[in-house]
Amino acid sequence: MTKFYKEGEIMIGKSVPRVDAYEKVTGRAKFTDDLVPPRCLVAKVLHATIGNGIVKSIDTSEAEALEGVVKVVTFYDVPDHCYPTPGHPWSVELAHQDVADRNLLTGRVRYYGDDIAAVVAEDEIIAARALKLIKVEYEEYPVEIHPRKSMYGSNPPIHFDKKDNVLARSNYFIGDVDKGMEQAETIVKGTYKTPIVQHCHIENPISYAYMEKGRIVVVTSTQIPHIVRRVIGQALGIPWGNVRVIKPYIGGGFGNKQDVLYEPLNAFLTTQVGGRPVKLDISREETFCNTRTRHSIEFDLAAGVDKDGKLLAKDMHSYSNQGAYASHGHAIAANGLTSWRLQYACPNIRGEAYTIYTNTPVGGAMRGYGIPQVCFAIESFMDDVANEIHMDPLEFRRKNLIRGYYEDAYLKPIAANTNGIFECLEKGAEYIHWDEKRKEYAEQTGDVRKGVGMALFSYKTGVWPISLEIAGARLSLNQDGSVQLMLGATEIGQGADTVFSQMVAETLHTDMEHVHIKTVQDTDVSPFDTGAYASRQSFVTGTAVRHCAEILRDKILAYAKTLLPEIDTRELTLKDNWIWAGDEQAISLAALAEESYYSLTNSSVLTAEVSEQVKKNTIATGCCFAEVEVDIKLGKIKILHIINVHDSGKLLNPQLAEMQVHGGMSMGMGYGISEQLILDEKTGRPLNGNLLDYKLMTMLDTPDIKADFVELDDPMGPYGNKALGEPPAIPCAPAIRNAVLHATGVAFYENPLTPQRLIDGFQKAGLI
Repeated sequence: MTKFYKEGEIMIGKSVPRVDAYEKVTGRAKFTDDLVPPRCLVAKVLHATIGNGIVKSIDTSEAEALEGVVKVVTFYDVPDHCYPTPGHPWSVELAHQDVADRNLLTGRVRYYGDDIAAVVAEDEIIAARALKLIKVEYEEYPVEIHPRKSMYGSNPPIHFDKKDNVLARSNYFIGDVDKGMEQAETIVKGTYKTPIVQHCHIENPISYAYMEKGRIVVVTSTQIPHIVRRVIGQALGIPWGNVRVIKPYIGGGFGNKQDVLYEPLNAFLTTQVGGRPVKLDISREETFCNTRTRHSIEFDLAAGVDKDGKLLAKDMHSYSNQGAYASHGHAIAANGLTSWRLQYACPNIRGEAYTIYTNTPVGGAMRGYGIPQVCFAIESFMDDVANEIHMDPLEFRRKNLIRGYYEDAYLKPIAANTNGIFECLEKGAEYIHWDEKRKEYAEQTGDVRKGVGMALFSYKTGVWPISLEIAGARLSLNQDGSVQLMLGATEIGQGADTVFSQMVAETLHTDMEHVHIKTVQDTDVSPFDTGAYASRQSFVTGTAVRHCAEILRDKILAYAKTLLPEIDTRELTLKDNWIWAGDEQAISLAALAEESYYSLTNSSVLTAEVSEQVKKNTIATGCCFAEVEVDIKLGKIKILHIINVHDSGKLLNPQLAEMQVHGGMSMGMGYGISEQLILDEKTGRPLNGNLLDYKLMTMLDTPDIKADFVELDDPMGPYGNKALGEPPAIPCAPAIRNAVLHATGVAFYENPLTPQRLIDGFQKAGLI
């Protein structure tokens, strides 16, 4: 391995190579499909072809008679109790438990594509043929895909216990908003809407399941192996210890695999075929329709400002389209509602959020967890307020942003312990030449115009105090002085394994090549950790990793004292793979390790393990600046320059950090100008649920991406770090929207800014 660092050099803050790079680029990394055993049975799911109703009859006789079909199961055959699916920590308190509204299969169809039966066959072709032989008769109900209409109820309701189809609602009140509005010089109102989008990870959700010694084993592409284990137990009504989940390398997730998708059904199917291995690998079209999506959310915003442009009052009402099942439920809308309180100083704030069932694909976690939606609304609105009072948008934000430390007024433990937003704005404005271009592009005519826009964001690191944060780590000293690191936290492509290895190397003052991390998680042996989500891993799991490494270091030094009785051991330190007594090398770590395993008098294998509940939080901030060229007649946006500047605390690995920002910005740009899952109004059926018709950003669409950072050592992070996984995807869409506003003078209130939407807006504004 080529070293990119000097012997004994500190590891934190260095751009060391990814520990999984070689395995991945050479194709040696084993993903779920690479591990499927020979002669594995294949399962396929029968999906409903109506958007709302019940199955009146289902005839599986022809399918069962097909040669090669091993088993056909319908909703009549599965456990009749409901279970929850989101990748949230479980709670012993009933009020904090997730909504259980899902069955393995259902005869009550709630969206187009709902799961009503499954076939297990000897191969994929036979399973597909068998699906076509199943005869289903439906009784159809009216379909409603719009949350504002659905929240007034339907007959019958989508779920019997929610008569008005409102899954949940929440609100808060700070100060007196009505009084603040009365005192305002100007009041601005706006309604904004974000689309349903899909994660589009390269590897579709896939698992295979089998039985071993009476237990169910599920190998799956997931972000949350320990949670999958628990949910399978709940879904099947069996002890959780009867389930083992193994997570190999994973081909992306972005939150979709932070939900328990088809693993419970697959676990059930193997029990129906005598424990034989069963693979359940869904198609791209099924992934679009039958897994999870990012919620479409509608926002009604209002604000009052004084004559100097200072915010006096803010009011928000949001309506989140949950789709047919609860999944992560109201957590997304509630998280977005929290953002309305942060960053901008305002004495009077009101927020109210509704999460509403509809007959659409299910909304779940997606990179940013509600913040990309609310950021599009808030930051578009802030530009609209600035435009209304004839103030530069950047000046308006600087005037209203909180400087330095601040707390969430409603949840006091949530706080920005370091706040680099003003430094971020300065860097972004300098890169995009904000002042010059705002003037240069102010009075444009013609069909092609340019503009610059910006948006900012804040993002809470992890889920404490709203939910549990717990992480585990285990370290063992090997015979040669290297260390073995095992975690329950999951590497899903973001570089977590590399950063965790750096943390151990830093704390033990050893080389990266001496840290061997286990990438595969196995719930039978991996320490408990809730998984990869909420930009929590380097912050939460990192806290456990550091603590575990410190314990092992102390054990090594304590053992060294037993081996060095003739040396003054008060000054022993561990450095560069040696035990040092003052300024002299006393014993190599390799020699100590060998002694610990094989000494006839002092044998004691050195290990450390922690399970740590992390009760802390911090807020990451940042901004995006974009310059665009708009062809008005073609309805086309060309992104000329774009930059994200992040305050994510201390960068653990600058190269990995830049990669994270580039990937997130690509997602954010797609969210801004092209991505949208389009549904049929009458049935709720996805019309573009494939990678041909669903318009992702390609290499040809992507401009040069610039990433920059403001590094403030955050006291809460284990190494001064805070969130960076999700924030890069948040601010790009509103920054592009605001650049279009500057270029054309036309405000758009819904993303993505597709050619159809742009041309319609320009026509209404009289530009075409």
